[in-house]
Order: sequence, then C-alpha cells, then structure tokens
Amino acid sequence: MMSGVITAMRRTLLSCTTLARSGLIGLAAATLLPAGRAMAADLPVLNELAGLLGFNRQEIAVLTTALALLGFSVVSAILLMRSRLSAARDEARLRSRIGELQVQTDSYRALLFAEPQVLISWAAGDNRPQISGDISLLVHQDSPQRLLAFGTWLPPEPALQMDHAVDALRETGEGFLLNLTTVTGRAIEATGRAIGGQAIVRIRELSGLRRELAETNLRFKQLADETKMLRGFAATSPWPIWARDARGLSYVNDAYARATDAADAADAISRNLELLDSAGRSEMERALHGGSAFNARLAIVTSGERAFYDVRAINIGEGSIGIAIDASEADALRQALVRMADAHRRTLDQLSSGVAVFDGQRRLAFYNDSYRRLWDLDTAFLDSHPDDSSVLDRLRAARKLPEQADFRAWKAKLQEAYRAVETAKDTWFLPDGRALSVVTTPNPEGGVTYLFDDVTESLDLARRFDGLIRVQRETLDSLAEGVAVFGSNGRAQLFNPAFARMWKLSAESLREQPHIDAVAGWCRPLFDEPRAWQTIREAITAIENRIDVPLKLDRKDGSVLDCMLRPLPDGATMLTFQDITDTENVERALRERNEALETAGQMKIDFVHHVSYELRAPLTTIIGFAHFLSDPSTGPLTPKQAEYLDYVTKSTNALLALTNNILDLATIDAGAMRLELGSVDATKAIMAAAEGIQDRLATDRIHLKVEVDPNVGSFTGDERRVVQVLYNLLANAVGFSPQDGTVVVSATRTERSVVFSVSDSGPGIPPEMKDKVFDWFESRSHGSRHRGAGLGLSLVRSFVELHGGKVRVDSVVGKGTMVTCDFPTEQAQRNAAE
Repeated sequence: MMSGVITAMRRTLLSCTTLARSGLIGLAAATLLPAGRAMAADLPVLNELAGLLGFNRQEIAVLTTALALLGFSVVSAILLMRSRLSAARDEARLRSRIGELQVQTDSYRALLFAEPQVLISWAAGDNRPQISGDISLLVHQDSPQRLLAFGTWLPPEPALQMDHAVDALRETGEGFLLNLTTVTGRAIEATGRAIGGQAIVRIRELSGLRRELAETNLRFKQLADETKMLRGFAATSPWPIWARDARGLSYVNDAYARATDAADAADAISRNLELLDSAGRSEMERALHGGSAFNARLAIVTSGERAFYDVRAINIGEGSIGIAIDASEADALRQALVRMADAHRRTLDQLSSGVAVFDGQRRLAFYNDSYRRLWDLDTAFLDSHPDDSSVLDRLRAARKLPEQADFRAWKAKLQEAYRAVETAKDTWFLPDGRALSVVTTPNPEGGVTYLFDDVTESLDLARRFDGLIRVQRETLDSLAEGVAVFGSNGRAQLFNPAFARMWKLSAESLREQPHIDAVAGWCRPLFDEPRAWQTIREAITAIENRIDVPLKLDRKDGSVLDCMLRPLPDGATMLTFQDITDTENVERALRERNEALETAGQMKIDFVHHVSYELRAPLTTIIGFAHFLSDPSTGPLTPKQAEYLDYVTKSTNALLALTNNILDLATIDAGAMRLELGSVDATKAIMAAAEGIQDRLATDRIHLKVEVDPNVGSFTGDERRVVQVLYNLLANAVGFSPQDGTVVVSATRTERSVVFSVSDSGPGIPPEMKDKVFDWFESRSHGSRHRGAGLGLSLVRSFVELHGGKVRVDSVVGKGTMVTCDFPTEQAQRNAAE
C-alpha cells in the first residue's frame, strides 16, 4: 500500500515537472494540489501511514498537504532556474544575430550610398517622409523639406510628371522609373517601389556608363515608339508604302495591297507584286543604285484606272523604302491653275491699267501691253526679264520718272515693298505732265505687283469738280432764296445762310445735321401748319412716288414763302424757299386792278350795246324820213334844203354804219356771232366792196386798181362778212391815201387759202403802233385826211379769224401800208372756224 502511494506521488511530480518545463507552471500546480487532497482523503492509506509513523490521522493529513506544497515549491524552483538558464542562452544567441545583421546593414548601406543618391520613404498611413542620403544632390543641405517640392529643382513638366508618379505610388503601390533632368542640368533617375508596406522613392544621379545606358534605353524606347508610330502611320496611310531588301518586298501596307489587287499585305509580299511597271522600276533602280533618291511623277494603273502618282524612294541600309502619293488631284489643280493663270494674263492684257509682276528675285515675270505703252519700253527689253532696278534706271534715263533729289534713296524706299506685307499707294507726277496712281502689292509667293493708272484726267476732273463745288457753295451762299438739302434719313446735309436767316435758325444747330422733325419744331413759331409740315416730311422721307411738290406758306409775320420740294438723284431732297411777299402784294393789286378793268370793260360793252340799240331806232327813223323827203313825190326842195338833206343822209348813214360795227364787235366778243357760210366768189366780193366806196374815190380823186388772179375762183365763207372786210380795208386805204393816189386791191389763190391784199401809198404806220391798229377805237390820222372811230380794222381781224384765217400788216413809214387777209380753203380749217 505504501509503495502504491509513493508511486502515485512520483507520477504526479513527474507530470508537474513536464508541465513546468513546457512553461505551464499554473497547470502543474493545479495537478499537484488535487493529488495531495486525494491522498489525504484516502483513509486506509492514511491510517496505515499514521500507524507506521506514530501520528494520528489529522497530523498525517497536514503532513501530506505540507509535503505537497513542498513538492510544488521544489518543482517551481527547479523550473524557474531552468527558464532563466534558457533565456540567458537565447539572449546570447539574439545578440550575436543582431551583431551579424548590423554588420550586414552597414555593408548594404555602404554599398547603397557608394554613389550620390537620396531615399524618400513613407510608412503606410503616415504622411511624414523619411529622407536619407545626400540631399545636396538636389537642394541645399539645410532645407530637406524643399526636396518634396519637385518644382524647385525640376522644370515644370518633369515636376508635374514626378508628382503624379509619387501620388500613384503612395495610393496604389504603382511603381515607376523616370529619367529626368534638373533645372541645373543634372541627369537623374527616379525609381519608385512599394516594399514592406512602405512607399520608397530612390533618386540618383546618372553618370558614366549608367548614364550612357539610360540614354541608350531612352533612345531605344524612343526608336521603338517612333517605329510603332511609323508602322501605324504606314498601315493607315491611304498611299501605297513598301520596303524592299535584297530578296524583294519585305513590307507593304494595306494601300499597296489594294493598289496591286492583292488579298492582303502578306499576299502581296509572298507573290512579290510590283506597283510600278517595268520602265518605272528600271528608272527607280538606276537612281537608287546610283546612291541618289528617286523622285518622279509616274502613271500607275490601280483598280483598273490610270492615275498619276508622285513616287519617292530612298536607300535605307541594305534595302530601300518607297511611297506613291496620288497626284491626280494635284495635277488637275496644277493644270487648272495654269489655265487660270493664262486667263488672268489675257484679262490683264485687256486692262487699261499698266500691270507689272516682279518675282522673288526682283525680275520681271509678267507685264501687259498697257504697261509697255504707258512707259514706251522696248518689247525685247521687257522679254529679257530685267530686274526692277534696271527698269527704273532706264525710265529715269528717259526722264519718265518723277524728278528726285536723291534717286537712290527714292528707289530704295520704293523697293521696300519686297519686304512689306501690306499694299502701298502713291501718286507720281511725271515730267511730261501726266499723273500716275501707283499701287505696289506684295505677292504671297514673293515679289511685287505694280499697278499703274493714268489719273491725269481723273485729277483734272477732281479739280474741276472741287471748283464747281466751291462755286456751287458760293452760289448757294449768295442766293436770296433759302436752300436746304435733307438726306433720305431725314437729316439736314446742306443749307445756305439765307435759309437760316429766313427761318431765324442758328447755323451751329444746322451744322449738327438735325432731323426734319427738329427743324420743323424750330420753325413753328413762324409757321405752324401741321399739314404742310407733314407734306414736307413725307416728301423728304418717301421712297416711292418722288415728285416735285410746290407749297405756298403764309407765315405769322405776314410774309409769304414759295416752297418747292425737289427730289435729287442720290435720294436726297432739296427744299427752296423764296420770299414772294412783294410779288404777292403786287399780284394782289394787279388782280384787283384786272377785276376793276374787267368790270369797266363789261360796263363799256354793256354801255355800247345799250347806246347802240338806243341810237339805232331814231337813226332808222331819220334815215327813213330823209329818203322820204328826197323823193320827188313829196314835193320840190330848194337847193339849200336839198344840200342840207344830203348832209343829213350822209351823216345818218355813217352813224348807222358805226352803230352796226359796234354791234358786230359786241356780238363777236360775246361769242354770239354766227357766220352764214356759203360759196364766195372772190372777184364779185371785191367788186361789191369797191362799189361802196366809189363816191369817196371820186371825191378824193383816188384811183382804185383791182388785180384778181384768173384762177382765184371761189371759197367757202360768209359773203356778207367778206365784203364787209374788204369794204373796211378799202375805206381805210382811201382815208390814208393822198389825193391823186392809188389804192391796189388784189386776190390770189394758194394751195390752202385765198389771199386778199389792200395797199395804199399813205404815210405808213410807225412800228410802235402796229400792235394797236386792231384795238377798238384806235384811230390815228398820221397827217392824213382819215377820220374814224377806229373800229374798221378791229372788225376786219375779228371776221377773218372767225373764218379761221389770219391778218397781217406790212407798213413802211412814208411809203404806205399793205394789209393781207388769208381765208382758208381746207375743210378742216373751215370746220374749226365753224
């Protein structure tokens, strides 16, 4: 039994020791204590143990617990000692490892910073960088923070590139490798990597072999990029491109394949399809074998159509490359340009202006015939393409250029046009009196175009026009009439002082070109008639129906203006104002006088009518009783009574004739006279009129001579009035003829009329009296025996004009007078007379 207990305790102690070695001391204690308690609880064992040792049961339990605690303490002490020894051995090994790592770190650091470089690192989540290395490579040693301001030591574009690369490294861990150049010209390499949760940037200077390697890599990259770009360009180019080596085609693009009707580029290369014909290939091979580039325009058949291509080929290494550019459109444009240039040349040859075109070498490239004739230059000289200076020197030698004090400076200034960009204009006054307008225009392709126009007549016309304008201005200013011109926009463009004075306007205000509405407002104190001003405004601003508009303006100051609105060819309107106040007053007085005269004349006519009718009745009675007394059946008269009765008869007959004449004239003036038309025998009419003056011819011893054309015949008229006309003419001729004189009456026939003429040998009619001989009651004796009321010739003219004829008086003072009467024979004139 005892041996079992001891064996159990040993096992327990071994378990605790194993747990303690493993570092599980708490678990060993927890194992030992329950074991002690179990042993104490085992009464048979305790009783046996107590019996052997001589202790009671309680003492044995306490002893067992103490032994358990002692065992635990011993085990713990042993285990603690072993742990300390193990820790000492681990610390020694760790120190040795740290020393080895320090040595390695120093070696790596020495190796890392063997060349100038800077390391910048950012821990994850930390914005504060750790900087190590030689920062003087980039910034001043005392300002490390400036290292992060890339713009302080890098140009703007590389600094921006560096910023983006660092931001991408810190945010996404994207590495980078940049070859940059600082503002001081140093070549550096910036490398970024994400290592162990840190973003690390390494910046080092490139020098020696590394720099050359970096430059080589850069050039290689550039070449790769250029190659890629050129291949992309060649693949998408619309022009055929090919490369050739010793074996044949080594590269073609899609355009080449399409041009040679190949399925694709590989098909064209495998079949070695040629774009050029044999002649073109031979020519290109000769040029390339000679070491020169090939450049020619060849005809190539593509897709069944023949077109012109500009073919370029050069040697590259062991082979050659070539390109064919479609020149069909360019060729068509060139031909069109040639045709256009020829058309322009023909057009310029037709111009009256002289044109000369000098090229970029200042040689004459073109001239027209007007230029040759203007300067009278030899055609052979011009066709030799002389330079600008030679032409000017020849013109100067012929004294055809303006006289200049310094001809060389003048020529140099003229030839500045070859370097100018804008057109220059000048006027040359030549020694022969001509004036030329010279326009020099720089050509876009180089050279100058000269344009010469003879403006002698233009300048002369301009001078004349300016003179006329000045004369017109002076004339307008000196006019008494007010003149103003308004444009189509209604604003005053021109005025004269009379206009300003007439309307009491300020000349300064009118010079500001006021609108017609403003002018009308200024003029309303003198003339306020809205309708008239509206008419003026419409005439000025109207677009259609522009006609002259006359107006009469009665102003408030009592003056009267005659206004005329006249449209001008340029769309303007001219207003003229004439002060007709005096004319109006005179016209008013004349009108009133005329009305008075018309009233007096009407009164005279009424009086003559009244008196004539009143005299006619008693005259008829007296004439009747005189005839009755002269009849022998009434009884004999004494000689004295017969003489008195003869006087009474003659006087009453003359008075009756006068009364009848007055009545006829009054009837004609009243428009109530009617002709009794019929056939009139000219000869009988003359005889009837001559019979009425026989007694006067005998009394005055006047000889009457009748001259009638046998072919005079007859005409249509009022026979009684024709006889009355002839009678009055004969009576008038007898009255003015001296005794023993001759009166001639004649009748002739013309194509359209019958002409009666009565002439006398009297004193004649003075020129100032000719226009009055046909007036009523105009009677002048002019030293003759004629006495009368002055109505005879008035009746003659009235009766002849009623027949549609005319009366003409020809008289020479001292030799006599001839009165001619034309009676028309044409039916149309007779109808007009009717």
